[in-house]
Amino acid sequence: MPFVDGQPLRILHATRAPVGGIIRHILDLANGQADRGHHVGIIADSLTGGERADQALAEIAPRLKLGVHRVAIHREPRPTDLLAWLRFQHMIRTMKPDVLHGHGAKAGVFVRARTAVDGMIRVYTPHGGSLHYPLTSLKGKFYARIERALMNDTNLFLFESAFARDTYQRTIGVPNGLVRCVFNGVTANEFDPVVKAEDATDLIYVGEFRHIKGADLLIDAVARLRADGRPVTLTLAGDGEESANLKAQVERLGLGEALRFIGHVKARYGFSKGSLLVVPSRGDSMPYVVIEAAAAGIPMIAANVGGIPEIFDTHTDALFAPNIAAAMADAIETALEDTAAAQERAKSLRERIFQHFSQKAMVEGVMAGYRDAFAKR
Repeated sequence: MPFVDGQPLRILHATRAPVGGIIRHILDLANGQADRGHHVGIIADSLTGGERADQALAEIAPRLKLGVHRVAIHREPRPTDLLAWLRFQHMIRTMKPDVLHGHGAKAGVFVRARTAVDGMIRVYTPHGGSLHYPLTSLKGKFYARIERALMNDTNLFLFESAFARDTYQRTIGVPNGLVRCVFNGVTANEFDPVVKAEDATDLIYVGEFRHIKGADLLIDAVARLRADGRPVTLTLAGDGEESANLKAQVERLGLGEALRFIGHVKARYGFSKGSLLVVPSRGDSMPYVVIEAAAAGIPMIAANVGGIPEIFDTHTDALFAPNIAAAMADAIETALEDTAAAQERAKSLRERIFQHFSQKAMVEGVMAGYRDAFAKR
């Protein structure tokens, strides 16, 4: 067994969509594991991510001894999933990994459904995934049934937040396999300060344009503030499936002079374009943008949802009720009126991130989970 005889592990990470926090997590984890001498590979969907995913995967490919592999995987269930799953099986049999680590719901199914290689452990990190669907919905019931069917074909569950762990155990069940919670982490250079741009607006949003991320709620909050005589301005940094809807919303509300869209940018560049970062999510497990902003000492407020309170810890004054534009507007007004308090909170959060959310701690926590799973198996 690799942890006994000192040989490097063969670790294969799999995900559907190579976008957002999930691919950031995989790349950081793969880099850290490669630095420790392990043989690492990545399987990812070829239909999403565009040039950004192509570039990110091309950059890491030379470091991965098991390579980078792209497979067409659709988001919603469809008959072609069988072909994608068969390709997964072929690659797994060919590469013979010691650790097969699925990230997200779809890849979590592919790596655990009847996959068998002698000596291998199967690891699953949901990253929210199917846990975001309420059990009262048809999709929620369908995905929960699949999760329950595969639950005990999993040697190790690695959750990035206590919220995700508790949600899984409450809605799906308590697995027979090991369960560990390992926070996402950031690299050392992300603690460098960010210089605010001369054209910075009052507020900044950085992230994907998806319904669950709540950018539309933030636009509504800005409209409320401006209607009340507070002429706040907002920069929206990102892109995604809701882009057209958000731009139509801005036009409908007559906010063209108050808002600007700057497209997808690197997080730290986005942080420079506003005085206060707002995270308006309807649902989140352990969003990287919050950890990145906290590491850089960016003043920030966020929705009190998912794993976000685990990052803020005692700083609950920076959290607002989720899915309520009025509550968000009140939190924005408070933060802009007392910038000294927001700056002091940002300084304290930066120290907390340094202690508990480093890439090194994340990689070591994941590797310790692998080690325990091998020992239990």
